[in-house]
Amino acid sequence: MTSSPKVKHKQSQIQRQSKIFTTPQSLNAAIKSICDIMRRSNCAGAMQYIPELTWILFLRMLDEQEAREEREAAAMGKPYIPSIPPPYRWQDWAAPSGSKRLELNFSCQGEFFRFVNQELIPFLKNLKASSDATPRQQVISQIFANIERVNIDTEQNLTAILDKVQEIYPDRIDDTHIFPISQVYEGLLRKMGEKSNDGGQFFTPREIVRVMVKVIAPQAEETVYDPCCGTGGFLAESYQFICDNLNLPIPSSQKTTILPKLYGREKENLIYPIALANLVLHGINTPHLWHGNTLSRSTIYDGLYQEVPAQFDVILSNPPFGGKEAKEVQHRFPFKTSATQILFMQEILTSLKSGGRCGIVLDEGFLFKTNEAAFVQVKQKLLEECNLWCILSLPAGVFANAGTSLKTNILFFTKGQRTENIWYYDLSHLKINQKNPLTFDNFADFFELLPTRGTSAHSWTVSRPTIEMQNFDLKAVNPQAQFYGKIRSREELLEILALKNSQVAKTIAYFQSNNR
Repeated sequence: MTSSPKVKHKQSQIQRQSKIFTTPQSLNAAIKSICDIMRRSNCAGAMQYIPELTWILFLRMLDEQEAREEREAAAMGKPYIPSIPPPYRWQDWAAPSGSKRLELNFSCQGEFFRFVNQELIPFLKNLKASSDATPRQQVISQIFANIERVNIDTEQNLTAILDKVQEIYPDRIDDTHIFPISQVYEGLLRKMGEKSNDGGQFFTPREIVRVMVKVIAPQAEETVYDPCCGTGGFLAESYQFICDNLNLPIPSSQKTTILPKLYGREKENLIYPIALANLVLHGINTPHLWHGNTLSRSTIYDGLYQEVPAQFDVILSNPPFGGKEAKEVQHRFPFKTSATQILFMQEILTSLKSGGRCGIVLDEGFLFKTNEAAFVQVKQKLLEECNLWCILSLPAGVFANAGTSLKTNILFFTKGQRTENIWYYDLSHLKINQKNPLTFDNFADFFELLPTRGTSAHSWTVSRPTIEMQNFDLKAVNPQAQFYGKIRSREELLEILALKNSQVAKTIAYFQSNNR
């Protein structure tokens, strides 16, 4: 008998209440406690402990995923062969009750390290060497390609980390508001960005990713590409969007028909294995990720990037802001510049099929710069070859947690027809900070107006002749803003002036007293 909607809702509530990690903050706190152990265990900085946590967390989540797949296969009467055999599965050597773990616990000191360093890691690195290696086994080997040994200083600290990671698995995470694996790395990479280590450039906040994917709406039969995929957020969200629209909350083995359509490139050695782990743990068993410099085409590893089309139906991307490339890289492009966002834009225009759709995050400088030839030339090319039908101006502070305060915009365009009008939507009025983060709900009015490109207090349209008169300055300047700003009274203005004068007087007095 089918349960009533009220019963289902109640069951859903009970399930959510049983979750341990119900918010991003609770999951981040659990990860932080693991990182605290790593920091005191010979992994002082994020650049050291993130790779370590990547493979440990990956093995934990993979073990849970394969256990679920094995149950599903058994229910359908089908055989199942795990990607990792005993005793190298997490449940064998890392779980507190695992048979190999118990054996190692009762062995002499140093045996745990010997097993991990001399047996486990070499075995996983060499999985792809087998003639019948599965795509998932090839990915596992690539995740471990640069791992030589565990970097934790003592076996006691290692087992403490394993026990804490054991507590993190999908059934304990309420994914209503959490993008579990991406959430973990978003928090870690944000810390890197805050310390000026450039880690923040490798992720895009989930709210931005979800908005872009919803607007572009990739379909199952389409190819999706990200030329600088970072941790793979756009590809993972596109996959989830496609599955949701096909109504496929089914065993991942039945979703494989759409998997070969997702492609990405990533340059950084630290981030590439994270992207692989992220995509595999989202059910993408064959992530077609290329490791190397997209702009120069210098290759580090292309074993997973096979039978890739020359052009793509959908491109979703957030190129690095403010990067510089050498002259030898610029030779590949018609418009020469060291600015990475301009080079990536040329890469994208070449890689997009006629009729293909693109959503891309770009800094404000791309829009307003008219004093450098390459900026103007690329914008001319964009408007001539594509219909740039929307520019969504984001609030300041959206990428502050990623280590940059640059103002950003999302450009949406379709290749094959030139731009006649650009519809702008401006969210600059929102005040975004840590206590008041950007949410998906902030885009409700944008989505309501998008189908008709309606005019409102925050939206307007600019014609091509106007754009050409401005020498292709595309910056979002809201013509309605002057009518919707706050008008202060004479008394309020006098109060503000008095306060400012008081502050200036105190500052002058301070300097005068210190000069005596």
